[in-house]
Amino acid sequence: MHYRLMLALISGLASALPALAQDDLPFTAADIEAAQYGLGDLPAGRSALTAKVQILLDRSGTSPGVIDGFKGGMSQSAIMAFERRAALPVDGIMDPHVWNLLQAYASRAVTQSYTITQADAEGLVDHIPTDYAAKAQMEAMAYTSVAERLGERFHMDEKFIQFLNPGIELVPGVTIQVMAPNPQLKGQVTRIIIDKENRRVAGYNARGDMVVDYPATIGSSATPSPEGTHNVRTVALNPNYTYNPDVNFRQEGNDSKLVVPPGPNGPVGSVWIGLTKPTYGIHGTPTPSQLFRNQSNGCVRLTNWDAEELAGMVAIGGTTVEFLPAGMTIAEATGAPTVTAPPVADIALPEGTPTPDAPVTEAPLSLPELGATAATPLPAQTAEPAPAPAEEQPADPLSNALSDALPEGFVVPPLEDAQP
Repeated sequence: MHYRLMLALISGLASALPALAQDDLPFTAADIEAAQYGLGDLPAGRSALTAKVQILLDRSGTSPGVIDGFKGGMSQSAIMAFERRAALPVDGIMDPHVWNLLQAYASRAVTQSYTITQADAEGLVDHIPTDYAAKAQMEAMAYTSVAERLGERFHMDEKFIQFLNPGIELVPGVTIQVMAPNPQLKGQVTRIIIDKENRRVAGYNARGDMVVDYPATIGSSATPSPEGTHNVRTVALNPNYTYNPDVNFRQEGNDSKLVVPPGPNGPVGSVWIGLTKPTYGIHGTPTPSQLFRNQSNGCVRLTNWDAEELAGMVAIGGTTVEFLPAGMTIAEATGAPTVTAPPVADIALPEGTPTPDAPVTEAPLSLPELGATAATPLPAQTAEPAPAPAEEQPADPLSNALSDALPEGFVVPPLEDAQP
């Protein structure tokens, strides 16, 4: 009796396994290259098509956050931003128009081979402690693995690197398959709009064209982000962080001022863009895959690579940062047209693929130019607004120390292009 029961349980478990794994079937870099869109939304779970769409969105400046092949909230928000930019109905659902417009960024391979170097394996640390006294004893908030370092370089979730390279040890001399993002976009962002509800940060040039749009962690219910419009005050690359329990949050057991060294795994990641609103800023994060799950203490967190890109396009005193009030969308703030139904478009398929007849748009859709244009900077804000009372203006524990540590108008060298 027990034997029959055991067989039944094993049989039932075996029959259930394919259903559990069907949303995460293995695929290769070649599968990503060959992936083509059919009809309907992106498939559930992880797929080669979603990975391809993510890298094309990344190249377009509408960041999906980390590229991991999963259909998720950050990718859906990136599609919505792309649709808003192209004056399409904003629903976050993949369709022929989105696919066709993304082909403008598919002129070269979306994946690439990369040989791990000795430098990739140097300067790593075993782990990043949570205790700030222990952090302060370290030389750097460095990467903890080769996978983490390469994940940031190629805009990938580190687990996705292992997924595309199963059974391969990431050591110097080994060649692996990774995604192929473009170098950092260049241009001038004169206006940044922060959408708390949709968790997006959009940058516009002086003509009002959207240049970049990123997923973000924006405050929390307990410590919300500020309101109103402010200016960029400082920009610092690879900043350290001063823990001051009399100004910032107080961690149990740590009652003294501590200086945490810089690094990508530091409390504010690899870059800090300080605002004229005291204690607030836009910065990187040590956990890019958690942007839509984490909460912040009032500041705006981006992936390190998105924050670095944005830092290269802002101007101290010449870039405004606008926090939208609850209920207002970026489309409303920019006066973008509201579209309810797009024209029908043919789907871009490989040559020779039979396609059904469909009406063709009278004029193809096009995206605004992404190139930099000369623009007159906005006048610098001559005086900072007086801070609100403590109960109305929650301090950001991750950035109080940075806000006053940098001199007014602090300028850093331009960012280097991202590695291929």
